[in-house]
Amino acid sequence: MSKTTTAPPRIPVLTWKISVVTGAGAFMAMLDSTVANLAIESIRSDLQSTLTLVQWVATGYLCALAVSLPTVGWLGKRFGYGRTWGGSLIAFVITSALCALAPEPISLIVARVLQGLAGGIMVPAGQAIIGSTAGKKELGRIMGLLGLVIAMGPAIGPAVGGVLLEEASWRWLFWINVPLGIITLLAARRLVPGGRMDRSQRLDSRGFLLISLGLPLLLYGSTETGVSGGTVLTFGAMFVGLVLWMAFTLHAFRVPAPLIDLRLLRNKTFTTATLTTGLTGANMYGALLLLPLYFQHEMQLSLTRTGLLLLVMGLASALALPVGGTLTDRFSAGKVSLGGAVLLFCSSLPFLHSQILSPPVLLIALAMRGAGLALAQMPAMTAAYTAVTAEQMGDAATLVNITQRIGGAVGAICIVIMLQQMGNQMNLSPHVWASVVLSVISLLVVIVAVQLNRRTREQFK
Repeated sequence: MSKTTTAPPRIPVLTWKISVVTGAGAFMAMLDSTVANLAIESIRSDLQSTLTLVQWVATGYLCALAVSLPTVGWLGKRFGYGRTWGGSLIAFVITSALCALAPEPISLIVARVLQGLAGGIMVPAGQAIIGSTAGKKELGRIMGLLGLVIAMGPAIGPAVGGVLLEEASWRWLFWINVPLGIITLLAARRLVPGGRMDRSQRLDSRGFLLISLGLPLLLYGSTETGVSGGTVLTFGAMFVGLVLWMAFTLHAFRVPAPLIDLRLLRNKTFTTATLTTGLTGANMYGALLLLPLYFQHEMQLSLTRTGLLLLVMGLASALALPVGGTLTDRFSAGKVSLGGAVLLFCSSLPFLHSQILSPPVLLIALAMRGAGLALAQMPAMTAAYTAVTAEQMGDAATLVNITQRIGGAVGAICIVIMLQQMGNQMNLSPHVWASVVLSVISLLVVIVAVQLNRRTREQFK
């Protein structure tokens, strides 16, 4: 039997337990990022505030995530990735309680920013722990499980949030993190290794200043430009953020110990895999913005049916992740990612012709899209982590997460611009034009996945 089809080795039970515990932290962070958006109007009404101010409950959280992400590598090297993950989880629990107790909008926004700082560290730190614990022939199945846990956050988030908002209060959206976090911390005490500490690691303060200002400004400016159509403020924020990001890039290649080691990008396998995750992120967030509008305005579906259809896509993605993990370990990350990319592209085509979207076709297309996203993104992330050493894992996880977030912002911007600017050009609705953009992004995923398949092929010979 050839090595390509040899069954991968069994994963130790301890490795599974570590993955489950760290995955629980990621689940909370992802769940919180989705359910809070549902509560904006409830928070505005309850705290007697304005929508302009209260929307910073969501925006401040996302910007804070971007600020803390670049510090993961340094924190993990200095204090150990296990200790960094545990500390960020404790901070996440405490700040969740502060959000629930907030008496007025400003204190809630401050607590959400602090919560975002903790969440931005917790997810990549957990990925770094798994990446350094699991063997390269085990990582696909482990990342499949972790991906399943993370994917369930956005999948069930709207349902959980809707029930809590109707039956209790928006404050319970934050209170729910407290018992979950405490249980996770207790389970992690004897499972998650603290990691090696290196007190000689010094913080690259100049690099931190450049990227902690540049990345949030770039994400904020680009996102708001898409939403508002462009103002002096949003264009200015995007331009300044881009300049600071470029300055950080030049700085990172010149200093011996940068905040994020961008020299990893010289590894072509890592770079191709990371680019694939960024493009799938653009596809995912672009679709999450477009599809609800497409269903409601183009197809005249109710909110209830729209929610159920999106749930089909989320569940298909969650169910495909463990399968994709097994296939990745058995064959190669590149092959599975390419298969998922092709599936993703094919699922985008029916939305170019709304007349053919009968209920069966729509359900099949959404299930294909959910599975395609999972099978394209998770193996690419696995390929990125298997392409680096254990010492580089923290920087690798940071770069992958930053690329995913930037990709998501770019995807959402492209969709919003098409929805706002195209109108009924050539007798096509703006929703169909936005679907064209989504199909082009899907095609780009296929093109990059072809390169990833070529680069990972040697690893599995």
